[in-house]
Amino acid sequence: MAGDLLLLDVRPVGREVTDVLVRDGRVDSLGKRPSEWNGTTIDGGGQLLLPGLVDGHGHVDKTLWGQPWRPHSGGSGLESLIANEWEHRRALPPVAERAASVLEAYIANGTTHVRTHVDVDVYVGLRGVEGVLEARERMAGRIDVQIVAFPQGGLLVRPGTAELLDRAVEEGADLVGGIDPAGFDGDPVGHLDAIFGIAERRGCGVDIHLHDGGELGRWQLELIVQRTRVLDLAGRVTVSHAFCLADGPEATVLPLLERLAEQRISLATVPPGNRPPLPLLRLRELGIEVCLGQDGIRDLWSPYGDADMLSRAYLLAWRSGFRRDEEIEAALHAATFGGACVLGVDRYGLEPGCAADLVLVRADSLAEAVVAHPPRSLVVKSGVVVYDGPQQA
Repeated sequence: MAGDLLLLDVRPVGREVTDVLVRDGRVDSLGKRPSEWNGTTIDGGGQLLLPGLVDGHGHVDKTLWGQPWRPHSGGSGLESLIANEWEHRRALPPVAERAASVLEAYIANGTTHVRTHVDVDVYVGLRGVEGVLEARERMAGRIDVQIVAFPQGGLLVRPGTAELLDRAVEEGADLVGGIDPAGFDGDPVGHLDAIFGIAERRGCGVDIHLHDGGELGRWQLELIVQRTRVLDLAGRVTVSHAFCLADGPEATVLPLLERLAEQRISLATVPPGNRPPLPLLRLRELGIEVCLGQDGIRDLWSPYGDADMLSRAYLLAWRSGFRRDEEIEAALHAATFGGACVLGVDRYGLEPGCAADLVLVRADSLAEAVVAHPPRSLVVKSGVVVYDGPQQA
């Protein structure tokens, strides 16, 4: 029966080698081998069993995955990168084709949930959202995709964009996004009024890119906290990047972190190579959920990215200076339980009753899985095998 599976001799996180029984797409029991079984049986050979990996910040509409290698042609500044993308994107294959290609790579690497920001602007209109919606439908049952309607080119500086964002949410996007209300749009109050107005009207969540650093960035975070409180959106707002939390003294940043925690505002990190990483361990101490993302994957913004959340957790751990197992495990948490919390994934994990989104890897520990990030041996979505390991030539 679809969604029924028996995994023999696997090591769920924090447990000894055991058997895992899956019925109707959910974990039924651990350590109880049924006396009679006619369903699919897989011998795990003592491998480590992880819950499905989660990418909390992607841009699958931008990807060049599956296309011939393209030398990077963009500049270094935000506006230069946007201009370069807008110049070349019309010549690219359809969004649905490219997005589906990179989602296949995500699946093979054990990712079962992705939140992707999708460009909405007065030039591309809703074509990006429509393309990712099509790719999401193609991949239904194999990977879950959340869509953030994202004003990459600015909001107020591009009249008509706010109306397009509203339509995008009406037509299937799950959240509304924003970008640097002060640094890019030059009107943080107007920008946030527009974004949170859509969220209130449509009943959706918010995920805002905030690259602005220093006091300017922290001031905008205070505005986001205020709107979250007034509109009763606690637990439904994410701030992506939030570099301003990593470039100030703790005495200045800590009170703001406490206010973020009070409103259950989550953070997304990628992490970047040119900015200090977020203080991940401190954020966890304060109860602030952090998700990890690939950001762009081989697109007109950057030639990097591999759709592998274990290698991304490795990058987060390395950039954070983590060496102890428990520190490295914190990086993986952002790509598993932290990401699931930020995305609002229901019944996530390995306990009975959880959705059977599972990944097998050859590693002795969580830390080794991150550091070695070996190929995935098996990927299961809702109790159905969606990837059964690298094929031998």
